[in-house]
Amino acid sequence: MRLALPLDKMTTADKLRALEQIWESLSRTAEDLPSPAWHEDVLRAREHRVQEGVSKYGDWTEAKRRIRGRAK
Repeated sequence: MRLALPLDKMTTADKLRALEQIWESLSRTAEDLPSPAWHEDVLRAREHRVQEGVSKYGDWTEAKRRIRGRAK
């Protein structure tokens, strides 16, 4: 199925909302989405950086707020 969205007429906020809706739909059947092999390596490296105090986890709601603030 080919889907045409009016991307040139959508605001950045509209596009982000569309992405969130698509991701929410995909995540309902996450078991159908195989993860690439390299994902595990990346996640382990990030977890290690957090344990070492080099990085820290952020709040997803706060991250979305910051992203939306930059998009305006």
